[in-house]
Amino acid sequence: MEPTAPSPGPPAHRRAGVATAVGFAVVLAVFAVLVWRRRWMSDDGLIVLRTVRQLLAGAGPVFNAGERVEANTSTLWTYLLAVPGLLPGVSLNWSAVVLGLVCSVAGVGFALDAARRLFGGTRWTVPFGALVVVALPPFWDFGTSGLETGLIVGWLGLTWWLLVRRLEAHRAGGGGRAWPAAFVLGLAPLVRPDLALFGLAVAVALVVLERRRGWRGIAALAGVAAALPLAYEVFRAGYYGLLVPGTALAKEASTARWQQGLYYLRDLVEAYWLPVPVLIGLVAAVLLLPGRGDRRVATAVVVAVPWVSAALLAAYVTRVGGDFMHGRMLLPALFCLVLPLAAVPFSRRTALPVLAMAAWAVVSVVGLRPAYDTLGPNWIANERLYYVVIVDRPNPIVAEDFVEHPVAPEGVAALAGAAEPSLALPGPGPEGLRWWLFPTPDRPDTITWLNLGVTGELAPLDARVLDGVGLTNPLAAHATSVPDGRIGHDKDLPPEWFVADSGTAETGFVDPAGIAAARRALACPATRELLASYRDPLTPERFWRNLTGAVERTAYRYDRDPLVAANCRAPE
Repeated sequence: MEPTAPSPGPPAHRRAGVATAVGFAVVLAVFAVLVWRRRWMSDDGLIVLRTVRQLLAGAGPVFNAGERVEANTSTLWTYLLAVPGLLPGVSLNWSAVVLGLVCSVAGVGFALDAARRLFGGTRWTVPFGALVVVALPPFWDFGTSGLETGLIVGWLGLTWWLLVRRLEAHRAGGGGRAWPAAFVLGLAPLVRPDLALFGLAVAVALVVLERRRGWRGIAALAGVAAALPLAYEVFRAGYYGLLVPGTALAKEASTARWQQGLYYLRDLVEAYWLPVPVLIGLVAAVLLLPGRGDRRVATAVVVAVPWVSAALLAAYVTRVGGDFMHGRMLLPALFCLVLPLAAVPFSRRTALPVLAMAAWAVVSVVGLRPAYDTLGPNWIANERLYYVVIVDRPNPIVAEDFVEHPVAPEGVAALAGAAEPSLALPGPGPEGLRWWLFPTPDRPDTITWLNLGVTGELAPLDARVLDGVGLTNPLAAHATSVPDGRIGHDKDLPPEWFVADSGTAETGFVDPAGIAAARRALACPATRELLASYRDPLTPERFWRNLTGAVERTAYRYDRDPLVAANCRAPE
């Protein structure tokens, strides 16, 4: 994608530059307003914030004090949020909202400027593919939410911008500093592990662009890219005892669920008529295809990076079954898809595609929405609207906004009112669900509920907050999944395990035989080692054992049925 017309003279160039800057600024401002109007904090975002609070309180990067569990998928997002937390009086909840919005807008801004540079930077360039991002409600919803989506958009935009800058240097004959691009692309697995697919594609393009440096120079850039993620991987294995975040085990990220993934893909594509902007973008791409020559070959290699990455990321998300939140996991692939054409030179050739894309964007902003309000088919939820409805707040962000949650506040209150340390477990009551308290005098207060974020936001930091799906509970994460369970909630650990692990002598509503079987299962050698890996004090010896046993421990599973797991055999 090269300039297709002579560069305008200085006055025309200045006018084109001003028009381009104004157009970009308007689009970014509109995007910021749309994201701000949807500001909120998701349950999963609140999970991240509790980990940050534990880190700032001195307990380490954990969800529950005394248990080394990596409950967050994005390492970089966790530590980035800790920075404003160092300032007295700063709200972590609002910091997450603002940082998410800033990263989202910055990512689109980097994409726009990268496209301007890609096409030569001297002509009037107008937003094009970026309109897809600006016009889609899922980008508004997850531009805040407390999750790492805003960071992903920002990182993708920045990495792409740095790659285009290296292309500019290549066009000019080489030279300049390549290490910033190498360092930023190396952050890929720390932003989110699956983004390593994008990082690898960028690495290939960098090798092509920087081949003049020779193998020593390429090796040096590889060292810059790999140093931090490799160092963190050693820390992860020694500290947490696993090769991957605990969330990857909880959601069994290596399991193929193509049918559910196709449902998830269709849920997003059909809601916003996505074939329309894709076809419009294809027309624009054909009109702007590069010709021949070494410089244009390099351009084609760079342009291929986001498109190849989009295909790989979309295929991966589809393979693992997508997600239970409408659109969220496909947003990185969609953003990659529009990167090379985020903005295009405005001319007679491109006028029609530009106007067509703008028309679709208006229709999307005004009227395109999912066919359901809160919970849709195939276990997919309009997550933001779901929480807005159940807590009856238009923009739920801080703890006070979640006091109307239908279950969690009652459990936290019951635990706070107990006469001694207890396990609070939801179970059947005369009028439906009720909270049962099991005395655990030698254990900290513990509450178990699916909505970990809300529960953890309302509960004190010295109380353990556990779940049955394994996000903060390795007992659940290493158990087998419910066949064809809801995506993201495949694990559903029976209550027998919680009662058995708590040390209580009471059984309450739970089957005594199941509790006894769970106690035998917890005594299995491999399970004892699992428990020790994240509960024992972190001595140098424990770190080494965690590090050397991380591969085997990551692969370890046992049957979720305690009666089966009690035999200490690996599930078939």
